[in-house]
Amino acid sequence: MESIIISLLPEIFVLSMACLILLVEVYGGEKITELSFYMALLTLVALIPITLSVYGDVNPAKFIFYHSFVLDRFSLVLKIGIYVLSFAVFFYSKNYLMDRNIFKGEYFILGLFGVLGMMIMVSAYNLLTLYLGLELLALSLYTMVAYHRDSLPATEAAMKYFILGAIASGMLLYGMSMIYGATGSLDIGAISAAISEGKTNQLVAVFGLVFLIVGLGFKFGAVPFHMWVPDVYHGAPTPVTVYISTAPKIAAFAIMLRLLVEGLGGLQEHWAGMLTILAVLSIGIGNIIAIAQTNLKRMLAYSTISHVGFLLLGILAGDQAGFSAALFYVFAYAIMSLGGFGMILLFSKAGFEADLLQDYKGLNERNPWFAAMMALLMLSMAGVPPLLGFYAKLSVLQSVVDNGMIWLAVTAVLFSVIGAFYYLRILKLMYFDKADDPTPLHTDSQMRLAISVNGLAVLLIGIMPNQLMQVCVLALSGFGAVTR
Repeated sequence: MESIIISLLPEIFVLSMACLILLVEVYGGEKITELSFYMALLTLVALIPITLSVYGDVNPAKFIFYHSFVLDRFSLVLKIGIYVLSFAVFFYSKNYLMDRNIFKGEYFILGLFGVLGMMIMVSAYNLLTLYLGLELLALSLYTMVAYHRDSLPATEAAMKYFILGAIASGMLLYGMSMIYGATGSLDIGAISAAISEGKTNQLVAVFGLVFLIVGLGFKFGAVPFHMWVPDVYHGAPTPVTVYISTAPKIAAFAIMLRLLVEGLGGLQEHWAGMLTILAVLSIGIGNIIAIAQTNLKRMLAYSTISHVGFLLLGILAGDQAGFSAALFYVFAYAIMSLGGFGMILLFSKAGFEADLLQDYKGLNERNPWFAAMMALLMLSMAGVPPLLGFYAKLSVLQSVVDNGMIWLAVTAVLFSVIGAFYYLRILKLMYFDKADDPTPLHTDSQMRLAISVNGLAVLLIGIMPNQLMQVCVLALSGFGAVTR
C-alpha cells in the first residue's frame, strides 16, 4: 500500500494543492487571489522534481492498481510537458484576467483539476481509468470556457462545448463497452493480448473501434468532428483558449496511442483507414477555411485542425519512428500555439481583445521586436525552415514516406502550401500596412520576457531539434510492447 501511495504522489500532491487553494479562496476572499496564483505556479514547479523522483528510470514499466495505472517513460515525458505548458498558460493569463476584473482563484483551481485529469489520462492502462481522467479534464474545460460569466460569447461557447462534448463522451464510452464485450476485459494489455490471439469477436471489436475513433476525433478536433473548435476558441476568454490549445492536446495524443496502438494494435488495418480519412480532411479543410477568417483566434482554431491532421499522419505510420515524430509534433504545436495565443494576451487590454487581424496592422512600426516574435511564430506554423514547425512537419512526412504512403505526404505538402497564405498574410499586415494607431506599443515587462523566450524557443529548437527528438524517441522506446 505504501508503494502505491508513493507511486501516486504527483497526483495526490496536485489534488491536495488544488483543494488547499480552494480553502484559501473560501476563507481569504478575493484579497488574496494573487496568493492563489503563486500557489498554483509553485504547485506546477514542485511537480517536476516530485514526478522525476517517483518515476526514476521506470524501465521496465511499473503497474499499480491491478494494471489500471502505469508508470513508464512515455507518461513521464508527457507529464513534464503538461506541467511546463500549464505553468506558462497560468503565467500568461494574469494580466488579462486582472484587466477584466476576473482574476479569481477559481481559474487556477479548475486549471489544476484539469492538470490532474491529464495526468490520469497519460498513465491510464484501463478503459475506466482512462475515461475517469478524460471526464475530469472535460468538466474542468467546460467550466473554464464559461468562466467569464458576464460574457455572452463565452456562455454560448460553453454550452456548445458541453453538449457536443457529452455526445462525444457517450460515443467513446459506447465504443469502450463494445471493446469490453468483444474481448472480455477493460485492461489495455489484456485487450491487446485477446486481439492478437484471435480470442475476440472481430465484428463487435471493429464496431466498437468506430465509436472510439469518433470520440477521439472530437477530443482532437479532427474533421468532421471539428465543429466545436472555432466557436470555443473564439468565444472562450483568451487565457482559456490558450489552455485548451496546449496541454490537453498532449493528453489526447496519449489516449490515442494507449487505445489504438497498445490496446487495438491488432486492428491497425481497420483504424488506419479511418485515421487516413480524418487526417486528409483535417489538413485540407483546416487550411482552406482558415484563409477566409478575419478573427485571429478563429484563424488559429482552423490552423489547429490542420495541425491535428499532421499529428494523425505520424500515428498512421504505425512504427516507433512515426510515433516519435507525432510526439515531437505535439510538443512543437503546443509551443507554437502557446506563443500565437500569447501574443493576443500580450496586446489585449481592458475593452480591447486584440483578436482581429486588422489589429496587427503596422505592428512593426509600433514595436519591431514583437513583430519579429510574431513573424517567427507564424512562419514556424507555416513550416518554414529553419524553425520548429518545419522540422516537426519534416519528421512526420519522412515517417509517412518511409512507410510507403507517398500520396499522403504529397497531399499534406500541397495543402500546407495553400495554408501558408493565411500565415503570410499576418506578416503582410505587420510589415507592409500602416497602423491605425501609430503610437509605440508598451506592455508588461514580465509578459515581454515570456513571449520573447517563447518566440526564440521556436527558432532555437528548430535549429537544434535533436535534443527534443531524442526525448521523444526515449519516451516511446518499447512502446506498444510492454510486458505484463
